[in-house]
Amino acid sequence: MRLSRRTILLGAGSLPFAVASLRTGALAQTAPAAQNGPVPPILFVHGNGDYDALWMTTLWRMESNGIARDRMMAINFTDPLARSDDKVEQANRSSAEDQRRELAAAIAELKRRTGAARVALVGSSRGGNAIRNVIRSGGAGDVSHAVLCGTPNHGVFATDDQPNNEFNGRGPFLRGLNEGESEVTPGVAFLTLRSDGMDKYAQADGRFIGKPGTPTGVTNEGPELKGATNLVLGALDHREVAFHPRAFREIYKFIAGSEPARIAIVPEQVVRLNGLVTGTPGGVQTNRPVAGATVDIFRVDPDTGERKGSAVHSAKTGADGRWGPAQVESGWSLEFVLTSPDAPTTHIYRSPFPRSSDVVHLRAARPLGPADKDAGAVVIMSRPRGYFGLPRDVVLFDGKEPADVKPGVPTDAAATLRLPATEIGRNIVAQFDEERIVARAWPAAENRIAIAELTY
Repeated sequence: MRLSRRTILLGAGSLPFAVASLRTGALAQTAPAAQNGPVPPILFVHGNGDYDALWMTTLWRMESNGIARDRMMAINFTDPLARSDDKVEQANRSSAEDQRRELAAAIAELKRRTGAARVALVGSSRGGNAIRNVIRSGGAGDVSHAVLCGTPNHGVFATDDQPNNEFNGRGPFLRGLNEGESEVTPGVAFLTLRSDGMDKYAQADGRFIGKPGTPTGVTNEGPELKGATNLVLGALDHREVAFHPRAFREIYKFIAGSEPARIAIVPEQVVRLNGLVTGTPGGVQTNRPVAGATVDIFRVDPDTGERKGSAVHSAKTGADGRWGPAQVESGWSLEFVLTSPDAPTTHIYRSPFPRSSDVVHLRAARPLGPADKDAGAVVIMSRPRGYFGLPRDVVLFDGKEPADVKPGVPTDAAATLRLPATEIGRNIVAQFDEERIVARAWPAAENRIAIAELTY
């Protein structure tokens, strides 16, 4: 098989999740950027229903290897969820053309900002569809590299059902991208990253798309492209092939032309955080800003979740949805209290932020539903940059493996704990591998929900 079409099986390994430790009296220095020629500016593209905040840890790892923050950008699609039928308008959802247009504008902005002739694009899942579409539609001259992470390049399914769905491998959108002997556009270097059987959107059986026992028409190899460099990253899940440290190594190496000097994140002395409050109109997650929301940030005890003093930052969002900037220390565990119109008051507990970020976006929890009617408190354990894999991972919620996380192929990014009223106020430990967050149980009767949001 030709090198340009190779498939390489790479084990997930045990690269460290933890940030680099502080040395007495000084911080570790970031490494110089790769010396194999200038690294192009990099634009990161999120997937279906997601937002640019998912690239936060990747941006930190890039910065820790000498890539300047102003040489990178992460797009935030207005309406990130795909339409059911790409040709039929659907409220708060986007077509493939909508995403192509927004991505083309972001590429132009990054080129303008940096003065570069071409940029590198890195996409997770549906983000790869937008990347391929913009390149195929005349944008190849603007793009040097295209890295597609878990992108369903041949569909989540390939059947005669839903012919105009963007994720149908037999539909006009993907057939148009894949026609010809080569499935990549000449002049752009393509890399695909995929899982070795643990991607829920690259499965031969339809059980993960609500059709158990029905063939999907796709396989584990669906994310690969003829003409690209195709790498298999072991037992990583659908999101981890974009956001795991193992994926970072391959993304960096492909674009920079050399190994990264480090995988761990180098802490900063002063950490400034900023981001958006976004909403879910009609129950659909969008990246549209929410005005009139209040955000209060508290430093909390990492072992108990109890607040240490008054709020370190308080703000009310304007029309742009921005709640910052806030200055914190890199060792602080934090509680973000989001009070958003027509939504529960949401207490979001986070691990310490080792570096600054302007993509710390906040979404209020969904309203309490029928399943919560008898609960005194509701606590959610959330992992935005990956799924919970049992028995692959250590996943403990209040000291037990969550009952609502299915074993086998990782499919669940959240687990919910419902507690009686007698347990309001106690601490709840969320443990995923080496990351540990302690949240507090707040009264559901006051329309409050707690979320332990994992970073890694």
